[in-house]
Amino acid sequence: MKTQYNQGVVILLGDANECAAAQQSAFNYATQLGLAESLDIVQTETGIRITLREAVAKTWMPEADTLQLCEKLNLKPFSSSDDLEKEIVVAMCGSPYLFEYPSYQEFLASVHIRRNIVQAARRTALSFHTSKIERPEEFWTYSEDYGFILQPGKSLIDALRMATQPAVSGQQYSFSCYRASEYVIVLGIAQELANCNPALLAQLETHWQSRAIMSRKFHDTFLYEYGSMEAPLPPKFYVPGDRLWFRNPDEYSSDVEGYEGSWVIYLGSGLFTNFWVCDKPYSMAEKCVEIYHWRHGVEKDEAGNLRMNEAIVEARVKETMSDAVEVERILKLMMRLRDPSGVYDEGGCIDTSREYPRWVCVGTADMTLPAID
Repeated sequence: MKTQYNQGVVILLGDANECAAAQQSAFNYATQLGLAESLDIVQTETGIRITLREAVAKTWMPEADTLQLCEKLNLKPFSSSDDLEKEIVVAMCGSPYLFEYPSYQEFLASVHIRRNIVQAARRTALSFHTSKIERPEEFWTYSEDYGFILQPGKSLIDALRMATQPAVSGQQYSFSCYRASEYVIVLGIAQELANCNPALLAQLETHWQSRAIMSRKFHDTFLYEYGSMEAPLPPKFYVPGDRLWFRNPDEYSSDVEGYEGSWVIYLGSGLFTNFWVCDKPYSMAEKCVEIYHWRHGVEKDEAGNLRMNEAIVEARVKETMSDAVEVERILKLMMRLRDPSGVYDEGGCIDTSREYPRWVCVGTADMTLPAID
């Protein structure tokens, strides 16, 4: 299937006055970000559509490659919140996937949530563990049936920060990469809810005082998934704030618990989260090379169970990254789209889809919290 680039953003509105107001708001925002000359903001039969102008899209993100956006636009998103929002908006407006919103406010909230997620992910530093149970006891109580429960009277935002950000708590807690990504995402959502929909934030806090929302329920409650095996996203297309999975394409090492793949947040600037050493995020090449070398770090413990020797992996990665020819060879293998689940053939580690948060504003929010039995 041929990819259609530059689908952009559509805001679905049924009233001409609403369309005019949304168009003006979008133009004002684009002007604030320095993008007024780079975007087409037009009224349609169903609302307004915002896209990168064709010549701009071909120059800034050819074939939907967003990994070089900051370099091309001279953005400094780690020091400038406006630059981070600019990178997010450019990637969305040049997207091969059509982002749809029921109001201008939902579009802006989506940008803000992505910004929040990236900023929280940068500060997140944890100890990797697939089964160890550990959270700050002042904020969390563990239940075997319901997971980590928020203590009564505690702020969910504060509790999530304490669990994930050593600069706040003074300690690194044990997480899997999947659970870490959940905490970072719900923190970004909760921060925006505090501004645009406090009532929904209160409901979320009340729910988390009874049971955590985890795994499949987390995905279904909070996230949209875009791209698929049938209609894969381009392998270099990422919007800051996306959650994604790098698959381990090696069948043997994927049997080691926690090494089936790696869940990360795209930070922008061509970088992906390193939840274990937050000041050393991964480039695409570094992430692909690390996952490639998992196959060389597999050992058996005294009981015969498979485990990963991270020291071997680290040494292999260091050696490879100093050899440009070897890096290119590995990237040709790993930058392929992944095989379907259960298949280990010619696929690489690149997933066909990404995930991003649902709508959150009053009157249009579509986050339905799970029922509490």
